[in-house]
Amino acid sequence: MTDDPAKLLRTAESLGRFSRRRFLVGAGAGLALAADLFVTRLIQEQRERLEIIPVRDDAAASRFPRAMWFLFPGYKTSWEEAVWVLNSLRPALATRGQMAAVGYSNNGLDVDVMEAEVFRYIRTRRINRVYFYGHSFGGMLAVEMAARLLARGVQVELIILDSSPSGRFDVLDARMIEGVVLLYEAGYRIPSALRGGYELGERILHKDERSWNTVVDQTLEQLSPLAPSSTLIQSESSYIYHYDAAAYAGAIGNADLAYIGNPDDATVNYYTARARWTELFGPNMVENSLITRGALPAHASPQWNPLVYQEVVDQVLTAYAPLPAVGGDGQKKPF
Repeated sequence: MTDDPAKLLRTAESLGRFSRRRFLVGAGAGLALAADLFVTRLIQEQRERLEIIPVRDDAAASRFPRAMWFLFPGYKTSWEEAVWVLNSLRPALATRGQMAAVGYSNNGLDVDVMEAEVFRYIRTRRINRVYFYGHSFGGMLAVEMAARLLARGVQVELIILDSSPSGRFDVLDARMIEGVVLLYEAGYRIPSALRGGYELGERILHKDERSWNTVVDQTLEQLSPLAPSSTLIQSESSYIYHYDAAAYAGAIGNADLAYIGNPDDATVNYYTARARWTELFGPNMVENSLITRGALPAHASPQWNPLVYQEVVDQVLTAYAPLPAVGGDGQKKPF
């Protein structure tokens, strides 16, 4: 230890400055975290109930007052991103009907509630032309919903499967899904306050399955107050894990199916998923060769590649879902 009083004072002063900086940085980070957690809790409490979220389009509403697209969003997709997806597809979808997204509940995926709410929405608005867009795993839900609605007298006319797996074996990150499901079904619920750490934990457990850039992106997404709850993500994982498309083969009536995707998909095996859907739903499959070529990322990304997806969806609609004939009020008779 030095005996120089001046040097001791300078050292004490520098330590004081360093401590103040550390305190201010730490306090700022703590306040930011507290604010994020507060807003997150508030938003997620407001989204405890499933909600059908309409996307306003006055021209489509005027032209097709009783025709509706329902978007079933993909894994970890927030309400805001679901609306973004629909807006990205709007130029194509709005040529056949109005649009609405299914906003999943932060309390978890409940297919019975979803069926009841979609059915109520259709009946209340006297919709008589129903189209589904299945965004990634949302395509699994779309097919099950089509089967459930048919049993209640509602025929879905067209289902577009966008990079949708037919079961967990089509998912390239299947080990991650399995790990999440084991925890979920054992009764463990990961608090949403830890959702960023949840993403990093997935990477540590499955280090060979995703790049660090992907993990950083997903972690940052999960830190947003608008992100889905960890409970919803866990229940989505469980749904994917147990899903078997064969259960709905022959159960969707006259619904047409179109599978679109990309061979470069790093999330879902394009080839096995397309082959399985085609094998099981051959009589319903009207298109399975259209590729979202040039889309980055390659998996279910209309929000990032609107022009690519609009062109592909236009091809599906032009070839297999001609514009409905206009007569009288321009609509089919209601159910």
